Amino acid sequence: MEILVNLDVMMAKRKISSGELAERVGITPANLSILKTGKAKAIRFSTLMALCHELDCQPGDILEFKEN
Repeated sequence: MEILVNLDVMMAKRKISSGELAERVGITPANLSILKTGKAKAIRFSTLMALCHELDCQPGDILEFKEN
């Protein structure tokens, strides 16, 4: 079982760069990169909420549960 992070897909759909999204959300580009690559072990609800707000999406559009 794993959680897949589809942040890069949503960013492409909304045509927003990593730098711009990081600035709007209030996180560092490095932390956004960690989220995008799926290397993050956790995400704060406040960060998830800000990402959803800026990308005009739901948490399920960014995070996906996959059973192996």
